[in-house]
Amino acid sequence: MNLRQSGGALAAALLLSACAGGVIPPGASGPTPTRPPRGGETATRPIPATPRPAMPVTPPPTIVADTANAVSAGIVRGPDITGLIPSGERARKALQAFRLSCPALMRRGDQSGLTRGSDWNSACAAASSWSEASAGEFFSRYFEAVQVGEGKAFVTGYYEPEIAGSRTRQPGYQVPIYRRPSGLIDVNLGLFSDSLKGKTIRGKVDGSNFVPFDERSQIVGGSLTGKGLELAWAADPVEFFFLQVQGSGRLLLPDGGVMRIGYDGQNGRDYTGIGKLMKDRGLIQAGSMQDIMAWLRANPAEGAAIMNENKSFVFFRELTGAGPLGALGVPVTPEATVAADPKYVPLGAPVLLSLDRAEPNGIWIAQDTGGAIKGANRFDSFWGAGSDARAMAGGMSARGSALILLPIGSAARLGQN
Repeated sequence: MNLRQSGGALAAALLLSACAGGVIPPGASGPTPTRPPRGGETATRPIPATPRPAMPVTPPPTIVADTANAVSAGIVRGPDITGLIPSGERARKALQAFRLSCPALMRRGDQSGLTRGSDWNSACAAASSWSEASAGEFFSRYFEAVQVGEGKAFVTGYYEPEIAGSRTRQPGYQVPIYRRPSGLIDVNLGLFSDSLKGKTIRGKVDGSNFVPFDERSQIVGGSLTGKGLELAWAADPVEFFFLQVQGSGRLLLPDGGVMRIGYDGQNGRDYTGIGKLMKDRGLIQAGSMQDIMAWLRANPAEGAAIMNENKSFVFFRELTGAGPLGALGVPVTPEATVAADPKYVPLGAPVLLSLDRAEPNGIWIAQDTGGAIKGANRFDSFWGAGSDARAMAGGMSARGSALILLPIGSAARLGQN
């Protein structure tokens, strides 16, 4: 997801979304990763599954956009989750991720209207010492399920890209990766009018006017050249475009080293998924990330113009320390973190997915957000870094049902018996 700007697929990341907040990289030690192949890539072949159907609901009331949340979308008490939670590695990783989320969960306001910070105290206390060998039992014992709205889930995937890059400009590395400009300004409109509370805009000062910041085509065309903002240089404009969609990644340096970079702002322009544009124009059929990249490379001039139709441009900073953070403020966990819309899912809450694709089924933790991950039951699953994660996220598109797990007693307070 922060940007989690983070999707069928990272396919739909280009069709629809992008996640941007941090993504956690593999450990800093170990062998240097290899550069991803530039051609002939394929998405992971799906393993089909039969999803559990969503529960029938009465059509929810008309929702006012500015006040929409899980409660206004309608809440249905879910089934007994005992026996619904698959045991194994997914549950174990989810328990680890939930532990990391607990401090934020207990102090953070919940936009969804589903929980209060104190609701999580018992589950978090138990999680601190619970054996990971019985992680599934933990979730069954301390949580109950609710369905938000129709409960019909759509799940895509994101990953941490690894692309060829250099700290300095040199032959083969000509694509600038920019720091956030000091002139990029966020304005809280609520300071000017109560009617605009919660709304912000981003732009720059031009004389005595506040105007939109440069769009992608202007930046790619050189509007920031010579201002000392170059953080690093990428080898491939297509790979860098996808790294911007993801919001963070790893630059694989010519000397074999690795430079990790993370989201540090965006130019304030609307994000446009180029995959949808390409499908609408009949340029691609399947729409996976791999399909999109292949077309862009086969048609470089037209591809550059299409990428510029997404006016959004992302700025980066070098990351050091424990790793990139998700929107919850904790490192996200490969194969355990999903990006979700915090208006409908408490950030840090467990989510139980039952989809028509087996790989993402099970428990995930909502630790991130996404600029296009909007609405109830829309999720973006994080698969980590490396070629396997890239292949999985690049073709991830699954539909089925979703249940939000809340601390026991929460549903009764919400009037669900």
